Order: sequence, then structure tokens, then C-alpha cells
Amino acid sequence: MYISKSNENWVSVLHDYFVWGTVKKIGKTLSQLTGEPIMTAGYMNEEIFELSIFEDGDIQAERIFCEPWTRDEYELKEERLNDDYLREALDIRNEDLDDFIRITSPGQAVDKLSEIVKMSLWSDSEWIPYEETLRSRFEKYEF
Repeated sequence: MYISKSNENWVSVLHDYFVWGTVKKIGKTLSQLTGEPIMTAGYMNEEIFELSIFEDGDIQAERIFCEPWTRDEYELKEERLNDDYLREALDIRNEDLDDFIRITSPGQAVDKLSEIVKMSLWSDSEWIPYEETLRSRFEKYEF
């Protein structure tokens, strides 16, 4: 897996195994091991952006950004809507959170969250060997 200290508050972890459905499992496990809040971000087919925050192995907040037809087609429901926890964990001002959670475009939601947390969320472990900026930020670990 690839690990990077993205900024003073965040560590990014990328792995080719992090596919839809596994990202949240890893977030849950990491939050149990570290005792720290863990944010997971899953992006699927330009249709869905799923943001979840775990603490001590339990999901504390979740938002799924997608168009209404996508939500219906995939029968998507957030596990736990806790916007106050989301605001605190991400250190977002109330008005910025209101703007953020109204977004239905997954791509726009990723861009807005990247702006809020002051780091790019557009990364994929498959890109690292081919992109100099990612290679310089991430260190590879074999487990």
C-alpha cells in the first residue's frame, strides 16, 4: 500500500485492493487500531462519492453524493447521518458544510471536500508509478 502524510492533519492510504465495498471495512479496522477518527472516501463510476467517518470501529457520520436517480437505482442510504460530527471531524464552518452537503454531483463533492481539507482527494494507487507528483508524495509499504 502507499502512505503519505498529506498535510499536518491527514495521512492518505492508497491500495489497489480498496475497491467499492472494501474502503469502509478498512476505515472501520483502522479506526479500531489507531483510536483516531478515520475518513474513507469511495468513488464509483463517476456516479457515487461515499464519504464515511469512523471512530473506535463505529461509523460516526456518512454522506453519499449522487444524483437522485443514482440513489434510487442503487438503493443507497447513508448508514448514519451525523452532520455535526462531520463538521467537527473535518473542521468545517456551518455555512461551508451546508453548501457541501447540498451537492449532488460526485465530482463536485470531491473537489469541494479537497478544498475544505486542503489536500487533493483525486488519487488512485494505480497512478503512482506514472505520475511524478504522486511518486514523490507516497511511500510504498509491503505488508
